[in-house]
Amino acid sequence: MAFSSRRVGAPAIIMIAVAQPAWAHHVMGGKMPETFLQGLLSGFGHPVIGVDHLAAIVGVGILAALAARSARVVLAFSVAVIAGVGLHLGNIDLPASELFVGLTTLLIGALVIARQSMGRGLALLLFGVAGLVHGYALGESIVGAEPSPLVAYLLGLLIMQSAIGLVAYAAVRGLARWPARTAGLTAAGVLVALTGGIATASAAGLT
Repeated sequence: MAFSSRRVGAPAIIMIAVAQPAWAHHVMGGKMPETFLQGLLSGFGHPVIGVDHLAAIVGVGILAALAARSARVVLAFSVAVIAGVGLHLGNIDLPASELFVGLTTLLIGALVIARQSMGRGLALLLFGVAGLVHGYALGESIVGAEPSPLVAYLLGLLIMQSAIGLVAYAAVRGLARWPARTAGLTAAGVLVALTGGIATASAAGLT
């Protein structure tokens, strides 16, 4: 039965990742949030329904734990995402943002697979750049919103992203002596990299 579940699960993950670009801006059914609550729910939802964004956040948490970095590095990624949304709202053009979203997710997954231990400066640079491009892409869904739902969206986005990243960080740190930890981390890295690779191919028009 376990073997069958794995065979069914892998294609499902791939299909979700391929479909992701169509979902990424539709937390409210494609409608612009009009109230504080709608903005908050939209902010909560975007890191979850955007599979490449979710994979990147989880990967950032894992990498921070592997490198024995402070959880503040994870929070730095979340802050960079908010800054990226700000770039979009400020009408600053970031060409091929969806392509860079896929590429940064792919890179994060590859680093997880390699168990890459990064210095603090390199980690902040990678997470900062990744956060900016992911935030820029997410900003598309909130351009034109009124101030109240916009502020709520940013708040929800910051809270949900930080929570996901910190849970991944804590899980890796807490399972330091788990016998299957190495295999589990490799599997997680493969899924993150696969998601990033499919998102990259989709953004490049190859799928």
